[in-house]
Amino acid sequence: MKTSPKGIAFIAAAEGVVTRAYRDVGGVWTIGVGHTAAAGPPRPAAGMTITREEAHAILARDLPCYEQRVTAALGDVPQTVFDGAVSFDFNTGAIHRASWVKAYQAGNHTAARQSLMRWTRAGGQTVAGLVRRRHAEARLIFEGAYGTAGASRAASPAVAAYQKMLATLGFYHGALDGIAGPMTRAAVLAYQRRHPDLVADGIAGPATLASLARDLAARESGLATVTGAAATALVAAAAAPADGLVWAAIAAAIALGLGLGFLALRYGGEVRRMLTLRKGH
Repeated sequence: MKTSPKGIAFIAAAEGVVTRAYRDVGGVWTIGVGHTAAAGPPRPAAGMTITREEAHAILARDLPCYEQRVTAALGDVPQTVFDGAVSFDFNTGAIHRASWVKAYQAGNHTAARQSLMRWTRAGGQTVAGLVRRRHAEARLIFEGAYGTAGASRAASPAVAAYQKMLATLGFYHGALDGIAGPMTRAAVLAYQRRHPDLVADGIAGPATLASLARDLAARESGLATVTGAAATALVAAAAAPADGLVWAAIAAAIALGLGLGFLALRYGGEVRRMLTLRKGH
């Protein structure tokens, strides 16, 4: 079987389409719809650009590997089930070991859906982007509804997460309301204009989010002990396993000594809540 045009659009909406090569949070050069050198040519590199049409052409070349894996795991299934399963495998690389597949084949769709919805964690934490994607895939597989795997216009923890990152880096001064409104888009655009390797379009896509994560990590790792009475700076960074495109979690605590105490600022799971884990490519 082959992924349908609607299925391809579904995957592209979930993954994002990036026309300029960027390093993901794990440092892997990526371009188009989650394409890396591991999937075959072209090999993404600094300065490489492609058109959206080329991005979709590359995706079309990348998909057969996942289509073959899904066919081997599920056999002959309805198109909507196949498309949803390809999206799942493109994202996780786990179609061959996912328990929802066996439950589906046994005709227990309730158990299969529940099992599918367990694939929402990265680095030990539930990731909002994965929750949204699994819900979208479940609707596609079990209800035959393509809908969209993209973000809605409602308040989103993912948007609030990158608002906080932009605020930390001095680009955003509004409320952390989780709404990608004009002020948020302006902050994203200002950040992108400071980074020539990013496309300045005001959209917080995969490349921009990965760059934000790296900048926060660099900022925090550069903090030093503050002079003063018993003042100390503590920085910690935790990353999810790097199998393909993954999303990191950054935690930091900054202590400023004034001779009396310190002020702590923490950045718990912002990146995990906004990025989607991709394995196997």
